[in-house]
Amino acid sequence: MTVEDWQIVWFTAWVSALSTVIILPFGLAISWLLARRDWPGKSLIETLISLPLVMPPVATGLILLKVLGRRGPIGGFLHDHFNSDLVFTWRAVLIALGVMSFPLLVRSVRVAFEEVDPRLEQIARTLGASNWRVFCTITLPLAKRGVIAGMILAFARALGEFGATIMVAGMIPGKTETLSLAIYQNVQLGHDDYAFRLLAISVAFAFAAVWISELLLLKKGRKR
Repeated sequence: MTVEDWQIVWFTAWVSALSTVIILPFGLAISWLLARRDWPGKSLIETLISLPLVMPPVATGLILLKVLGRRGPIGGFLHDHFNSDLVFTWRAVLIALGVMSFPLLVRSVRVAFEEVDPRLEQIARTLGASNWRVFCTITLPLAKRGVIAGMILAFARALGEFGATIMVAGMIPGKTETLSLAIYQNVQLGHDDYAFRLLAISVAFAFAAVWISELLLLKKGRKR
């Protein structure tokens, strides 16, 4: 692998990992609410969370572009008050990866929380434990394999993200170029050998992530 290869792989890996870490607290909170609570509009929230899975990624990217651009509500506020831009920067890549991988994280973690016996949580509450302590000492430890599996799936999804990223971050070598974008760019330029080399790296990452996730879920199923 060349230095350029390592730069692309390293950028893709760390920004995917960071996006997974950032969405994790929100994913845990929303997954717990969906698994343990009923409230008006719950089905609407579930639908909104799942939208990135069924919408064309470029459509999601276009929405992000409108929201995060200088004329958008978030991008405009940041530009006017902090002289900071999001679109066509590594931060835009981070946001795009997080948005696209969030539904997978929520789905996996929600299932893991639903499989935790509510009676164990109730017993802890009757002994005086607060909801937060019950979550940290009962719910989360029992659901940890599902949570880890969800994180790995979210990371794998972020590694392969293309459509939303190219819309909101562009394809700037050394700044916003991920593995998927680099593969596309080199195919367009006719550099098939280089594109296939990057493809092999991408497949290896994805295979390892999905394999580990499946192993965790399999061990969880055997324990049950």
